[in-house]
Amino acid sequence: MGAATLDRTAATDHPVLDVLASRWSPRAYDAEAAIDEAALRSALEAARWTPSANNTQPWRFIVARRGSAAHAAIVDSLMGFNQAWAPNASALVVAVAETRAEDGRPIPAAVYDLGQAMAHFSVQAHHEGLHVHQMTGFDVDAVRAHFGLDDRFLPVTVSAVGTFGDHESLPDALREREVAPRVRRPLAESVLIDD
Repeated sequence: MGAATLDRTAATDHPVLDVLASRWSPRAYDAEAAIDEAALRSALEAARWTPSANNTQPWRFIVARRGSAAHAAIVDSLMGFNQAWAPNASALVVAVAETRAEDGRPIPAAVYDLGQAMAHFSVQAHHEGLHVHQMTGFDVDAVRAHFGLDDRFLPVTVSAVGTFGDHESLPDALREREVAPRVRRPLAESVLIDD
């Protein structure tokens, strides 16, 4: 049974858009599938149209397709078990926050706005048939050095992007996580005040 046959739709307590309920973060990627370029461009376009404080648009993306030197460099920066599965993704995307403008002025909402951009990216990608798994387990300084980013740019996440592979090929511990029930704490525990 491959990942494509898994039903990972969230059992929500309240109605949400289908694309949100069905979006999840797989670790089993098809190591032979090329990235769907049109779908990738649509996901990047969705990120481009994300709202941001004062329209600063403090997001940048490093897009690296499997087989490229950039992809290999990002794989080398991955930590722990991320190196066991993420290299199979058709593309790796580094999400970078511009934390200061060229004139040195701080951009306080940069990381928040980048997070919104990645949310838009991941939902659009899922709508287009791609799957995204965001990771923070990577060496920020190695990515910054390899791609020549100055210190006003902060790599925040690496996202694996591609199509499902066979979850049976994952190491045991990862395979168990791949098929485990999806859970979230109750909404009431996330809403601090609802007056």
